[in-house]
Amino acid sequence: MARPVMLSNGSMMVGLNEFGLVHDFYFPFVGQENLTNARSLQHLVGVWTDDKFAWLDNGEWQISVDFETDSLVSIITAEHPGLHLRLEFTDFVDSEYTAFCRQIKITNLAEQQREVRIFMHQVFTISRRGRTDTALFVPGKNYLYDYKGRCALLISACDGQNKPFDQFAIGNYGIEGKEGTYKDAEDGQLEGNLVEHGSVDSVIRNVLNLEPGASGQLDYIVVASFSQLDAESIHDTIFEHGLHARLDSTRDYWREWLKVGESATDKIDEKHRPVFKKSMMLIKAHIDKRGGIIASGDSSIYNYGRDYYSYVWPRDGALTMMTLIRLGYSHEPRRFFEFCIDTVNPAGYMMHKYQVDRSIGSTWHPLMHRHHPELAIQEDETALVICALYEYLQKFPDDKFRQFAYDSLVRPAANFMSRFIDEQTNLPHASYDLWEERFGTHTFTVVVTKSALSRAAEIARQLGNSESAETWQAAADRISGAIHQLYNQELGRYRKGQYLNLESQLEYDDTADTSTLLGFMEFDPQSLSATEVLKTAETVESVLYNSSPSGGVVRYEHDNYFLSRQEYLGNPWIICTLWLAQFYLKAGQKDKAGGLIDWCLSTALPSSVLAEQVDPVDKNQVGVSPLVWSHAELVNTLLEFYSAG
Repeated sequence: MARPVMLSNGSMMVGLNEFGLVHDFYFPFVGQENLTNARSLQHLVGVWTDDKFAWLDNGEWQISVDFETDSLVSIITAEHPGLHLRLEFTDFVDSEYTAFCRQIKITNLAEQQREVRIFMHQVFTISRRGRTDTALFVPGKNYLYDYKGRCALLISACDGQNKPFDQFAIGNYGIEGKEGTYKDAEDGQLEGNLVEHGSVDSVIRNVLNLEPGASGQLDYIVVASFSQLDAESIHDTIFEHGLHARLDSTRDYWREWLKVGESATDKIDEKHRPVFKKSMMLIKAHIDKRGGIIASGDSSIYNYGRDYYSYVWPRDGALTMMTLIRLGYSHEPRRFFEFCIDTVNPAGYMMHKYQVDRSIGSTWHPLMHRHHPELAIQEDETALVICALYEYLQKFPDDKFRQFAYDSLVRPAANFMSRFIDEQTNLPHASYDLWEERFGTHTFTVVVTKSALSRAAEIARQLGNSESAETWQAAADRISGAIHQLYNQELGRYRKGQYLNLESQLEYDDTADTSTLLGFMEFDPQSLSATEVLKTAETVESVLYNSSPSGGVVRYEHDNYFLSRQEYLGNPWIICTLWLAQFYLKAGQKDKAGGLIDWCLSTALPSSVLAEQVDPVDKNQVGVSPLVWSHAELVNTLLEFYSAG
């Protein structure tokens, strides 16, 4: 289940599902502390009229879910032919305050006057086990208060005449045989229980009387804060301004943010400009204001795996920041590099992944390989951060920050990479590959490490540190002189990698892998005319492209990640397909590149959201959706497409 809309302000992130229902609710970090119980129950919206009731996700509604092209504001329409009602949602996370806001326009499509009752359901899981929360009704102020410890959630709603909800119910769900308080709404009435604790949910009701063809409005708000008083203050401020004024302010914020990349956006044809701008905003939505950028806020992955994607991978973060730097953004990349400075290991390497609060994320990488102690890292993540930092410092010169970043990040990382080399091969020591799966010395990692060392040497030269510059450049040259070992003459392509075992023997991995081509294309572009690289590209095209009815490019041969159809090499991936498109552009084959761009866009949701991968037969989205990396590569590819001759 994808998230067609992700709303965010850097502290609060809300994901809406295909029914327009709240499915993810993160606070106070983007991607950390998901306050919903999305695995079992969403925040529901229900309607009662003419003694009939319908929840929005019951399959009877005709629903479209999208968001605006120039602001992170939803455009959701739900029409029920049987009830003769249309609901139009305009949703946003306030750009200044930690508040999720919904303006709902309700239109009576019947030929007679009717009473319409709107039910808004909340099901927060604040405590980790969802067993010790409290929800209660606050009289006088007319709101529901859902809290645990330092997390305070205030829920309120009023109609167009500022009349608050007239009924409410608070109860339990998922414990003691109780399905949920939302069931209380289905007769059109709420019992008004004042307080409950444990695993709690709640419902509020607003009543509208609508003439034939007439519309009414409901303003709904959920404020998140660290105390009841703070939540009340935010709530009162927003309603003092008016929800429409806050909507205008939020739209203005996003339009101003988009202006930074306007010179690049203006070069994109109208055909692709909406998805280009939406991709930019989706990237921004996943960036926490304290510098971390998560891979995806779509928690539905947890229904099929053991964990979320709401972590900061230095790999994804560095590659995405390179995209933002290219567009002219400086604030977000700088905050990301500050995040890396705070989290880099004292020995000079980045760990597998992190939480947005800078703590270490979960991992599946052991500290031993074949009974021998090894670092549980992907060296490419360390190298990619240095490559991205170099791009930032070139575009946004700042001597003070350059020196700070050099002392705290570049020097330890470059020293680590220059020493993390096997004497026998002169290539980087084994670590995990780009895909976080195989242990060895991989071609992608070798190329990006060589590039990172050269870029670190250049930063050192700019600061007058000639000794370090010489040391790191010598290490880069040493790797460059040994990379030929990874070329398989018989197959006529670069290997995925090799492993120097404990008996000092080399074990080869000849898997065809798109990341091998990416390494040369992005981090050693002068090598693109080399026969060995061109032959590697031919392998990607002949083996990994169009290997299934869906088309597209798979990551590598026999990729089983989320593969349900074992007769195929793997699921096509959006980023891999776009990498091949980028290669075609560099090779002057613009028509082929355009075809691959169109293929990727054909897999998107109506809101333009791209997933991680797609099914090899029916092309349905697989994995998280949206995936930030997919949108970053789409932006990169469109920039190259419209700058190509």
